[in-house]
This record gives sequence, C-alpha cells and structure tokens, in this order.
Amino acid sequence: MSRIPQKYKGIIFMLLAAFSFSLMGGFAKVLKSSFNAPQLVFYRNLIGLLVLSVSFIRIPVVQTGGRLRLLILRGVMGTLALYTLLYNILHIPLGAAMTYNTINTFYIAILSGWLLKEKLGPIIWICIIAGFGGILLIYKPSVDFSWKYHMIGLLHGIFSAIAYMSIGSLNKHYDTRVIVLSFLLSGLILPIIMISTGYLFHLPKDDFFFPEISAPHGIDYLYLLALGITALAGQYFVTKAYSNDKAGIVAAIGYSNIIFSVIIGIVLGDAFPDLLMWVGIGVVIVSGVVISVFRKS
Repeated sequence: MSRIPQKYKGIIFMLLAAFSFSLMGGFAKVLKSSFNAPQLVFYRNLIGLLVLSVSFIRIPVVQTGGRLRLLILRGVMGTLALYTLLYNILHIPLGAAMTYNTINTFYIAILSGWLLKEKLGPIIWICIIAGFGGILLIYKPSVDFSWKYHMIGLLHGIFSAIAYMSIGSLNKHYDTRVIVLSFLLSGLILPIIMISTGYLFHLPKDDFFFPEISAPHGIDYLYLLALGITALAGQYFVTKAYSNDKAGIVAAIGYSNIIFSVIIGIVLGDAFPDLLMWVGIGVVIVSGVVISVFRKS
C-alpha cells in the first residue's frame, strides 16, 4: 500500500473492508443451523484475537495512548454492533441485513450535528429522511420479516456509528491493531457474561441474551475460521480506511457492501430482491453517498 497515492488509500481500504464483511456475512449465514449470534460473536473474536496476537509478536506496538475510556467505548459499541448485525444476518436476507449495516452514515451525520455541532444543511437532512424511507421500503412492515429485526437493524446503525466516530480520535493515540484489539476483547467478554448469567440464574434460554452453548463439529471449524479471518480483515481495513480519510468518499464506497452481500446472499439461497427492496436499497445508497460527499465538502 505504500506505493498507492494517499488520496486513494481510503477508497481501497474501504472496498476491501466491504468485501471482507460481505464474506463474513456469508459464512455466518452458512453457520446459522449450528450457532446463534452470541456464539458466533465469541468464536469470531476468539479467532481474530489469535490471528492478531501473531501480529503483536512480529511487530511491536508504537503508540502514545491516553484515551482508555474512549478505547473501551469503541470496543463495547463495536461488540453491540456485531451482536445485532449477526443476529439479523441469521434471520433475514443477507442483503437486507447489510443494508442496515450501512445506515450508520445517517446516524453519524445526526450525531455530528448534535455532539460536534457540525452544521447540517437542508440537502443532508433531506437525504437522512430519504434514507430512513428507503429502509422502510426494504423492511415492508409485517410482510417479509418481524418488526423486531427492523428495530435491531436500527440499533445496529447507532452502535456502529458511535464505534466509527471514535476511530478518528483513537488513531491519533493508538496503534490500529490496539483499536481492533479493544473490539475483540469486548466481543469475548460480553458473550461469556451473557451465557454465564443465563446458566447461573437458570434464566430461560433464547438466541440473543441468554443462549444455549453448542460446540463446533466437523466442517464447522473451517467455516468458523473463515468467519473469524474475514471479519478481522474487514475490521482492520475499515479502521485503516477511516484513519486515512475519516469522511466523504470513504464512507460512500462502503455502500458497495450491499451489492456484494446481495450477490452472496442469492448464491446461498436468499430470494432475489423484489422491486420495492431494490428501490429501497437504491435510495439508501444514493442518500448515504450524498451525505458523505456533502459532509466532506
């Protein structure tokens, strides 16, 4: 990457991130008959931690530190985002689940105006409203899937927006791998807490808060390894992308994740999106790209 002009690095990193996350979603889809979302979060982060540990051994960490609370917040928000994303991937079409994954652009714009006092013009507000309208076209209440998946998708957007917004500040103080590490450790601790709480207090088992435990068998190991590696690659590339260019065209390129995911989902057996869903996806993409470009300018 050293020979690539700086202005293109963010774009290339985000394309790699988008494709990696789409592959991760595909592998999660394949594993849905064997594992629930909390288990996938745990195994995915365990594999990622093992791979990342090799990097720490080979290349020493160089950083200044000093933003521990923000680092922890990034890890927790990233974990909650992964929880909600994987849950939806296991229950609704991959393209639809990944479309919810991209609405963080709308939340980032709103939070930037509220917390950072960034001025949002009328075009951005129109696009934010249009983007959520596009989500409704994808959702089609009570027709294709339960309202709870829609709410989980919206929550995912909030969690991922907060996680992404923290990267810009953290990359000035921490090695990229340390930022990823905060996410991996949080993603190991939270599932353990939830699973242990369910068993300790004999709470009713479900597939989100207090899940059953199941061990991998046979080819599950290969799919879990692929899940962990593609997820780690996506996390690393998206962190690098936002570190090189934290707004604008980088965020716009991230919408390629939807197209990759629709294709992979169809290959894995998802129904071909109908006209309303394509319109909704198109509205979300166009709205997100316009917001990204106008906020950069």
